[in-house]
Amino acid sequence: MCGEIEVRGPASARPAPAIHRHSYSPPIIRPARGPSYMSLVVIGTLAYDSVETAHDSRDGALGGSAMYFSVAAAPYVTPRLVGVVGGDWNPEHMALMADRGVDVSGVETVADGKTFRWGGRYEPDWNTRHTTFTDLNVLESFEPKLPESFKDSDFVFLANAHPQVQMQGLAQVKAPKFSVADTMNLWIEVARPDLDQLLTKIDGLILNDEEARMLTGENNLIRAAKKVLDLGPKVVVLKKGEHGAFIMGEGLHFSLPAYPVTEVIDPTGAGDCFAGGFMGAIAKEGNASPETLKRAMLHGTVAASYCVQGFSVEDIGKRSLADYDERYQDLLSIVTL
Repeated sequence: MCGEIEVRGPASARPAPAIHRHSYSPPIIRPARGPSYMSLVVIGTLAYDSVETAHDSRDGALGGSAMYFSVAAAPYVTPRLVGVVGGDWNPEHMALMADRGVDVSGVETVADGKTFRWGGRYEPDWNTRHTTFTDLNVLESFEPKLPESFKDSDFVFLANAHPQVQMQGLAQVKAPKFSVADTMNLWIEVARPDLDQLLTKIDGLILNDEEARMLTGENNLIRAAKKVLDLGPKVVVLKKGEHGAFIMGEGLHFSLPAYPVTEVIDPTGAGDCFAGGFMGAIAKEGNASPETLKRAMLHGTVAASYCVQGFSVEDIGKRSLADYDERYQDLLSIVTL
């Protein structure tokens, strides 16, 4: 992680919080999807973010890894969201996600707790981010509990969290066809044994160039990706920020640039939106063949490009499948002879 971090989660023991799960079936607006559509569950965070850039700022903006992922994946499938929020969570934000097409029945509310909050400031070059504070709040004691209706999910995404939390979530899915996890520098540093165990249980890992070098000790990213594969996953997606991303696996190596966005507003959540577009496209096609994974890389790149065009989900939250398809074709023309 970049910059100094102030973690302000409570340290003392507390009484057991009052928890309830959203029992309603959300009003879901489903975009047109193919007959091969399969279920996709994401386990991760919902948050309120305070973000400052060289141009503007937002305080208390809708954030969190699983939130960004779900909003990005929604044009392709109905994402099943598992996470936790506090009693301060605005019901309008739950309705926003439900209207987008996200199944929020897996989100728990700790009525007497506070939602996870994060603050960050970006330098004008966008590549340097300073974390100004992290309030863990209800996330400190979060243990994912999948509703019964989520346990038959075909595709699984484990958004950034402690590897033990990710494994707890994965263990509740009966027979996933394809499972992918995200990670970060912190878990590589402080939870490496747990991370190593997780890597033997998943099919794919998404990480950035800095994380890949830290995880493997290799400066060359191709060698780093190959070493990640040796740790267990069948495929690895390595993100290189403004320089694009590549995917590698047995008989698979595909690279592409970032979509040329003319004005970046806020890069927060871009990696999570990439994952949402990537996994959403895979679930829509219903398989994880090499050709599907290559196409999914373009879909992930498209989703990330919409994310950075606004704060929070101000831009990507308005994008339809038609918008995605239009930019997909544009990106395809850039990378095809």
